[in-house]
Formats: sequence, structure tokens, C-alpha cells
Amino acid sequence: MSWNDFYRRRDILDAVLTAAARDPRGPLPFEEIPGAEQAFGTRENLMAALHYRWTQLLSGHLRAQTEGEDDHVDAVKRAFTAAVRRNRALYEVVATHRDSYPALKTAHRAEQAMLAVAAGLAEPDEPVEEVAKVGAAFEALLTEGPGLRPARPFNRLLRMLAPSA
Repeated sequence: MSWNDFYRRRDILDAVLTAAARDPRGPLPFEEIPGAEQAFGTRENLMAALHYRWTQLLSGHLRAQTEGEDDHVDAVKRAFTAAVRRNRALYEVVATHRDSYPALKTAHRAEQAMLAVAAGLAEPDEPVEEVAKVGAAFEALLTEGPGLRPARPFNRLLRMLAPSA
């Protein structure tokens, strides 16, 4: 991919997000964005690029918040909340459409595993499906309540994830 292709794709993604910001949970703007079909080919490819952008943003927030922190659960909560607040349209578009495409379902499971490992709720060498389940439970708590603030205290999260605690 040339730099011209990179910038053209970036501009199309920005245009999609600008159009989607009016209704991020609505249909994905694709045909109405000039050049989207030529640059991405399919809606799934466009969604994969948007999910990749979200993953980059989220992982950057995770690295920044967890560096030198003792309470990784709280740091991941802050990172996730900050990433969503600063990129709400991107997050909502990805969250709305990720279950519509098999490749995005897989990428979302990897994202959930990343959240669990970053929070210290799972180890990277544990079975992927189990780590992803822990991450899914953690993500559910992160996205609860108004403004993406968890409705339940995080100590309840720990009890839910570790019933013996």
C-alpha cells in the first residue's frame, strides 16, 4: 500500500465516522461515502479497518494507564472509559456492527482477552477461550450504566470472576 492509499483510506474512515456520528448505532454508511467501496471492497473490510483503529486506540490507553499502577483493574477501567469517551462514534459503530461479521467476532474476543490480561484478571498463557470469557464479563461491567461508568463497584467484579473470593 502506498502512502497515497494509506491517506485515502484514513480519510474514508474519518468520513464514515463523521457520517456515523449522527446515528452510530444505525446502518453503516458505506455507499454514500465516495471511494469507500473502491478502497475497502466490502463493508466487512471497512469494519475490520475501523476495529483495528479502535484496538490501536484502546491499547494505547491501556499502556498509558497501567504503566506503574498497582491496581490494574481500576487502570483498565479508566483506560477503557477514556478511550470510549474520546472516540465515542468509533466505539459505538464498532460495538454495533462487530457481531455482524465473523472476522470482527474473532477480533472482539481477542480484545476481551486483552482487557482481562491487562487488568490482571487472567494470564496470557491461560486457555484463550477462558481468558476471553473473563474479558467478556469484565467488558460487560465496563459498559454498564450511563456514560460507560460501571453501575456496580469493582470489588463485586472480583467476586463474580472468582466465586471463592
